Amino acid sequence: MTKAEKRPVLTDVAMAAGVSVATASKALNGRNHVNKNTRQRVLDAAEKLNFSPNPFAQALNFPVTGTIGVLTADLSSRFVLPILMGVEEAFGAGSTSVIISDARKDLVREKFLLQTLIAKRVDGIIVLGDDANARPSLSEHVPVPVVYAYTPSILATDCSFTPDNAMGAALAIDHLVARGRRKIAMINGEPRFEAAQERSSAAKTALESHGLGFVSGEVLYGDWSESWGRQGVRALLNARLDFDGIFCGSDQIARGVVDALREEGHSVPQDVGVVGFDDWELFSTTSRPPLTTIDMNLEHMGRAVAGELAAAIAGVTRPGLHKLPVRLVPRESTAGLDGSLATRVGK
Repeated sequence: MTKAEKRPVLTDVAMAAGVSVATASKALNGRNHVNKNTRQRVLDAAEKLNFSPNPFAQALNFPVTGTIGVLTADLSSRFVLPILMGVEEAFGAGSTSVIISDARKDLVREKFLLQTLIAKRVDGIIVLGDDANARPSLSEHVPVPVVYAYTPSILATDCSFTPDNAMGAALAIDHLVARGRRKIAMINGEPRFEAAQERSSAAKTALESHGLGFVSGEVLYGDWSESWGRQGVRALLNARLDFDGIFCGSDQIARGVVDALREEGHSVPQDVGVVGFDDWELFSTTSRPPLTTIDMNLEHMGRAVAGELAAAIAGVTRPGLHKLPVRLVPRESTAGLDGSLATRVGK
């Protein structure tokens, strides 16, 4: 090759193959999360261009550094913090360091932070969201494994973890029925959230399995607030509906429900049993009475995600959406008609 001739670089291979530089890099280095056809296209382009990887560049780009990155949507989120605790607990047991970057729901900031993590040569990245609506994939833009927690990737070829919302709703309905409740309503959060839709659909199915339906005929949707919980109860009362159980889409809603029932002269749990969702102690344990609720086991999710990323760094991947088990935590808001409490289930 003469001095006038330009040695082909990775960018040239990526352009010839019609893929991103990150994908070309993964394909040439034998990483698992590139599909067969794409890998072959990259290899063919490299051969046609007579591309020869720079050994020094490879040594810089692909050693194990013992560092992983966590890119969060909102570090202050109620859902992010316990998952992060699980991640740090899992990696803290070994010699792996964790770099936490908070995008604060800003896509420009997220892109910059992602580039910063790559520049720091992290071995892998956990993308940690604060709602269950699927997000755009980042995996095509980075040369290391990526695992998604709570907020899944839109790509089925990515590895994502979420709580099993359907399982939680079924546990809640089954529990209310087991406590002697037969006239059940649901006061849910915003319907634009996938979690709200999953919980509504599963609750309806669970009721039907007991030969029941919602006393209101449909789910009541609002926002995720105590104020909406109070409004929802008054809507049920104004419609003169006879109900003895309410399943709520969140603990915030549930505490508003409990307060409104008390203000309207209805006793919880004697008249109405109430179940929340999230096991957010700020609401679940300070409610009067304390709330029966669904614990999403978020710290366990953090440990599971950390383990999955470690496996992916070692070359073992499990693409797809993985829904992790949740559990019901019984408290006084659903004491049975005989005053009894159920045992903890769904572990």
